Amino acid sequence: MTEKSRRILILTTSFWPLVGGSETAIREVTARLPDYNFDLVTARLRADSPPMESMGNIRVFRVGNGLNFFKFLLPKNFLPLAIFNLARKLLKKEKYDLVHVWQASQAGGAVWLLKKLGLYCPVVLTLQEGQNLDSQNWLTRFFRTRIIKNVDRATAISQYLVSYVKKIVENLPVKLIPNGVDLKNFSREFSYGELSQLEDELGLRPGARVIISTSRLVAKNGLDSLIKALAVLSAPKGRDLAPGGQNPQEDWRLLLVGDGAEKENLVALGHSLAVEKRIIFHNSVDHSELPKYLKISHVFVRPSRSEGLGNSFLEAMAAGIPVIGTSVGGIPDFLTDQETGLFCHPDSPEDIAGKIKMIFDDENLRKKIIKNARALVEEKYDWDKIAEKYRKLYETS
Repeated sequence: MTEKSRRILILTTSFWPLVGGSETAIREVTARLPDYNFDLVTARLRADSPPMESMGNIRVFRVGNGLNFFKFLLPKNFLPLAIFNLARKLLKKEKYDLVHVWQASQAGGAVWLLKKLGLYCPVVLTLQEGQNLDSQNWLTRFFRTRIIKNVDRATAISQYLVSYVKKIVENLPVKLIPNGVDLKNFSREFSYGELSQLEDELGLRPGARVIISTSRLVAKNGLDSLIKALAVLSAPKGRDLAPGGQNPQEDWRLLLVGDGAEKENLVALGHSLAVEKRIIFHNSVDHSELPKYLKISHVFVRPSRSEGLGNSFLEAMAAGIPVIGTSVGGIPDFLTDQETGLFCHPDSPEDIAGKIKMIFDDENLRKKIIKNARALVEEKYDWDKIAEKYRKLYETS
């Protein structure tokens, strides 16, 4: 007789087609646990997302009627009630072994309500938050605390978040399980023709020094500081300049791959600093295409002001691109200065520019960082290994 498949109910505030650390983690982990059945309840944030669909071994249930409904008739304060309502119906219909909440956000509020009504199965919370949690408003902190106090076990993607959980509930079992990277995907090699074609499409000339950031265009990612650093790097130096005050030997380009609320402000900043022609804004790309954008770049930079972990850093490290980040949140878990990357100050364009120059000017340092970073990712951040940690968690919860 074959063993019955375990069934897990996932509650998450957002999911595919939105792409972020949590959304990616859910897809990567569940895909590697084919002997599990997952039901997932989330918000319907886009009108073209179906209310229900199957994605591999996940049945996805969305509440709401798309973006307009969510914004005007289902504001964030009421999302926990909507998710709670649908989750309660599923819990009555199906027999779940465990409820897994990804992030202590609106979806987590539904668990708080379910617990009050006598939820019959254990609850695991995974903290993925990338904000500076202690600096958020009191109401957000209050509800996050209530969620953490109503789960049976927790995981966190960085030591920073483990410590945060322990501050709230000292005796809550919490395990460090980081996000990972698809090594097979991000270590792929591409032909010269493929990379040249992409460079042509993006308007990159031969010899361009390409700085990349695959980031949501939001304030916490410090991309305003990165654009200011680009202006520092591009400033006229010396006498042998091309017309317009540009040094032909230093054709700096900034490739920003991602979408977000700060795009308009970042575009305006580029114009005000006269570097708009050096910046390429590109919409988010599928993970299958992202390695190609990394391979045409020379350095990955994200001057984060806060960070839960930073999947994009790990992806760049797997692709063989040196990374520059800040010593905030979970970044120190994988970035050791001058060993697996370089640290910079999030609000110092001059420091960021200096660290970028260091990568280009010191070839030995560059090679050492690339080698060490790749070894670290293989050892600790392979999604295959991460998924097995979640399997053990499910089996023992």
